[in-house]
Amino acid sequence: MEEVSCCNCGGYFIPDPRQKSPRYCSKPVCQRARKAAWQRGKVRNDPDYKANQKQCQKEWCEAHPDYWKEYRQKNPDQAKRNRDLQRVRNLKRNSRDRRTCSLQDRRVNASMIAKMDASKSRETSGHTFSSGQFWLVPVIAKMDALKVNIYKITACCE
Repeated sequence: MEEVSCCNCGGYFIPDPRQKSPRYCSKPVCQRARKAAWQRGKVRNDPDYKANQKQCQKEWCEAHPDYWKEYRQKNPDQAKRNRDLQRVRNLKRNSRDRRTCSLQDRRVNASMIAKMDASKSRETSGHTFSSGQFWLVPVIAKMDALKVNIYKITACCE
């Protein structure tokens, strides 16, 4: 039997002859990708499956009400990154909705999302400045962000 290229890792593998059209190799990472792709397709095409998944998610959230609060406390970098990426998504959504919403509606919508734990900047000699860790967020939120440290350097002599 001839080798087939894996859709996930790109490596070649000899497929199991019992499978009709194998597209993923047997590595655990690739099998998780296969299952995730199957699940996305199932949710997209099967309304009963989608409703069941939504109900299960709701029940899990009710059984674990503090999970996300604890996660954000344990992973402050990820929480900050998510807030920054949410701002980008809000900007994209607001620019799309600009034609259909009034100015007051836009202000209300923007203030309702991702405002928890917002950092406050310090006012120094008329200029606003915050030192600390920041994420350089790309225009498209699904790309990786770059974490940088920014420090204010004061001039010692002039």
